[in-house]
Amino acid sequence: MYGLSQRELAKRAGVTNGLISLIEQNRVSPSVSSLKKVLDGIPMALADFFTLDLAGKPQVFFRRDELADIGSGAVELRLVGGRLGKRSMSILHERYSPAADTGEEMLTHAGEEGGVVVRGSIELSVGADTRLLGPGDAYYFRSSIPHRFRNPGEDECEIVSASSPPTF
Repeated sequence: MYGLSQRELAKRAGVTNGLISLIEQNRVSPSVSSLKKVLDGIPMALADFFTLDLAGKPQVFFRRDELADIGSGAVELRLVGGRLGKRSMSILHERYSPAADTGEEMLTHAGEEGGVVVRGSIELSVGADTRLLGPGDAYYFRSSIPHRFRNPGEDECEIVSASSPPTF
């Protein structure tokens, strides 16, 4: 599609030729950070990658197994309409295992995001403020403010969230 050799893509992305080869052969699933590096070498945004419209006809309804899982490990992030092109927002069904978090480093990106806790509890830090949210509690903030999600509870936490513009 872009006419790059494995070697050229690896050089542009700052990864090994071997990783590009393993991905191409479908022998390894790259982490989100590795995938971002590879896509930056093309260049292609993560949002564009997850929204490639190969079917042509827009899909309206999605079964759980059709939601792209873009999380890792104890954090499951399922993207609604991930293959739809030109989306104006991202809708996620999020699940955090007990003690799971989005990482030590605070997240920042363009736009706004909001969500509702469906079950369990989540500790949300936005800037210098931290709040423990439970079922029915909600949040909404500018995503440029550093933020982090952490499940301090003993039960799984489930959230339905949206962000605009789409970051996934």
